[in-house]
Amino acid sequence: MKRRISISLVLILFLGYLPAFGQQSAIKAGHLIDTATGKVLDNQIILVEKNEMTGRSSILEIGPNVSIPDGVRVIDLSDQWVMGGLVDAHDHLAITYKEEPESWFYYMTIIMDSTPLRAIQAMSTGFQKLASGFTIVRDLGNNGLYADTALRQAIEMGWVPGPTIINSGIIIGAFGGQLYETPEREDTVYPEYLNADTNDEIVKAIRRNIHYGAKVIKVCVDCQAYPYTTDQLKLFVSEAANAGQKVSGHVQTREGARRAIEAGLWSLDHDNALDAELHSMMAKKGIWRVGTETPKADFMRPMSEERWNKRVEMLRDAFDQGVKLAFSTDADYYIPGLNRGELTIEFLRTWIAADIPNKEILKVMTTNGYEISETQDARGPVKVGFAADIIATAANPLEDINALRDVRFVMKDGRVFKQDGVVNALDFFHNGPVYGWRKR
Repeated sequence: MKRRISISLVLILFLGYLPAFGQQSAIKAGHLIDTATGKVLDNQIILVEKNEMTGRSSILEIGPNVSIPDGVRVIDLSDQWVMGGLVDAHDHLAITYKEEPESWFYYMTIIMDSTPLRAIQAMSTGFQKLASGFTIVRDLGNNGLYADTALRQAIEMGWVPGPTIINSGIIIGAFGGQLYETPEREDTVYPEYLNADTNDEIVKAIRRNIHYGAKVIKVCVDCQAYPYTTDQLKLFVSEAANAGQKVSGHVQTREGARRAIEAGLWSLDHDNALDAELHSMMAKKGIWRVGTETPKADFMRPMSEERWNKRVEMLRDAFDQGVKLAFSTDADYYIPGLNRGELTIEFLRTWIAADIPNKEILKVMTTNGYEISETQDARGPVKVGFAADIIATAANPLEDINALRDVRFVMKDGRVFKQDGVVNALDFFHNGPVYGWRKR
């Protein structure tokens, strides 16, 4: 009897120290933006719950008259513009190349920096992007030996804070990837790129990436003088689809882009090779344009006026033709005075120069981002039943898209990461993976 009583007391004491499974918060949203439509609802209450055992969150109720339970934390954003988080559809979190010492030559970066160092760098980069309101990032390669998977796992396990990561693993390409090695050091291409020249090698490379945690497949369509054929690109699409995944294609020649469109890739990444005719083809086939439209600015690397004008003209043409557009940056370099989140938001300059309406830019950065990331049914929109990823700005981005330069509030998965412009990150760090081990 005494032993039973002792065990009962221990259980009671132990359970008394456990946190409640569901921790709720109530957000008073002065102006709630539906970024898909541009409509605004004033004076809304958003009731969210965070499951402390799984790390998952859910929006429970939204409305002007939602009852706030006793004891629930109230977050007052009555004077702010509230919406779902932003998306960068193309970046490389585990690489930062620089003018010094690499002279912008990232071949040197990958030789000098180890994968463990780059994994730590990726965590820092993701942290900075989350602080600027980017709650989802498609991380498309150049991450060493699967540092992108390591970061995604650490975030999902609750070890560190960061955006939701849609990662590609190692970029797959024809012999050499995007590099030009010497014969004595031709193995330098790995692990930055997986050489895959035959159909069998293509299948094995895709399966290897998926096995090691990739959530999207990235292919260098035409990075060498021997681009993939249309049939080979169709093999990429079918083999990825066999595992329920999509294919993102790095394109840099017009012919490579044409083949990628014909093969039905999910997205074409980078804008240099695209023109009005290709845009028409992309629009008809519903292929995403992930243009990584680098802006022209004093602090950026030099760009000719001709190149800048073409970039702006083609972005506008794609918009006018109804091509599916995603906000994307490829901002994998160091600009003194800007953190990675601040650098990311500078890409607004190109969209503004293309005279795309504020409402549409905001939709591209949110709703379109959820769709290309394939989270739109569970994460992104501020809707009941969805994950609680919510940001807020002091000014209205529908009137001036530059309001996104000052994200005052960030909630990721039901937990406040930033409030009143100040990051509160300690709650996101844990001494172990509290949401479970061995995330795959």
